[in-house]
Amino acid sequence: MRRIEADALDLAAFIKRGDRVLCGQVSAEPQALAAALPAAFGTVGPFETFLGTVVSNSFDAAPADMPFAGYGAMGRASRVARRGRLDVWPLHYSALEAGFASGAIRADVVLIQLAEGPGGRCATLANDYVLAAARQARCVIAEVNARAPWCAGAEIPSDLRIDAVIETDREPVSASSVAAGEVERAIAGHVAALVPDGATIQIGIGAIPDAILDGLADHRELGIHSGVFGDRMAALVASGVFTNARKTVDPGLGIANVVVGSGRAFGVLHRNEAIRLRPAAHTHAFAVLARQERMIAVNAAIEADLSGQINAEAADGAPVGGAGGLCDFSRGASASRGGRAIVALRATDRTGAISRIVPRVGAVTLARTDADTIVTEYGVAELSHRGAAERARALIAIAAPQHREMLERSLVEGAAQ
Repeated sequence: MRRIEADALDLAAFIKRGDRVLCGQVSAEPQALAAALPAAFGTVGPFETFLGTVVSNSFDAAPADMPFAGYGAMGRASRVARRGRLDVWPLHYSALEAGFASGAIRADVVLIQLAEGPGGRCATLANDYVLAAARQARCVIAEVNARAPWCAGAEIPSDLRIDAVIETDREPVSASSVAAGEVERAIAGHVAALVPDGATIQIGIGAIPDAILDGLADHRELGIHSGVFGDRMAALVASGVFTNARKTVDPGLGIANVVVGSGRAFGVLHRNEAIRLRPAAHTHAFAVLARQERMIAVNAAIEADLSGQINAEAADGAPVGGAGGLCDFSRGASASRGGRAIVALRATDRTGAISRIVPRVGAVTLARTDADTIVTEYGVAELSHRGAAERARALIAIAAPQHREMLERSLVEGAAQ
């Protein structure tokens, strides 16, 4: 293993033309290594960088001809997509770990951030596909960050070969919270009423999920089994809302896959054995989710159509999301005893001019056969075990009032064809 001073790092010495370079995502992003990628691209020539969910500005000013790939256009990766430089792969998030582990998805160079912990053991802030890719990669470069929290469950394998290491001392990438508005608070109120005490929660990131977590502040003995752990969840751990005491799988433990937060989340996670990062083979597994009683999956979306189909991938024709874990968590929660799969979205775009309840979605992320509960600021549509006509009426009832006539008309026109 070669140790390099951070200011002497030259990624061009490790990357070859035509390589696929994998960079850690969300708060696990190795910032110094990510910042060095554009210069390496200018020296080496074409190579592809695989991104996950991006919450930093590391790639905002990448060269115009620098290509990227990813499992979605989540967070600031959507900015790369708007420049036409992001090849979005239509994959479930849970497929990535197995794909990289088997070599079916190639990764030549892997860039990871590590935190040094007890006994010199290193861990990451994400127990995701990046570790699986690192086992198969030609070259692994690690950024050991003195300020990164050490997360239980995300320890790197003892046999993982690391070719080069740089040391940094900087706050890990933080995800800025978005203040909830009236619409988000209304959605949160409807969702909170559907969550029983003792439930286990899966939830994502963004204004609506943050508002929903705030709305759970008066609940009791909730559990965590989620793809994401962030600041709002950390606050509920600190206040005693999330105790994990009534979980039927991993009782007493909060389980997540990646960290998307800031100092509050980092402080709660650091060397905390009661909250563990597990791979997607556990966090997103149908069998695990189905065994977790009162499993409540809460996911945001872009649009829903009158049959119950969900689009979480594109808005107005532009990629702004991805399949992520929507299907995995929805199916698993629906199979859970006392569980529920909730999709929460605004009834319109922020101008009110475009309905997000539509006659037919542009991209189908979640099939109508997997639809359970859809929530907007106007109410709750419970779709499970309902026929097509009942579903349509329930969804029109939670659409924005100014768009309901259009939706009713689309039903009549569709029936006439």
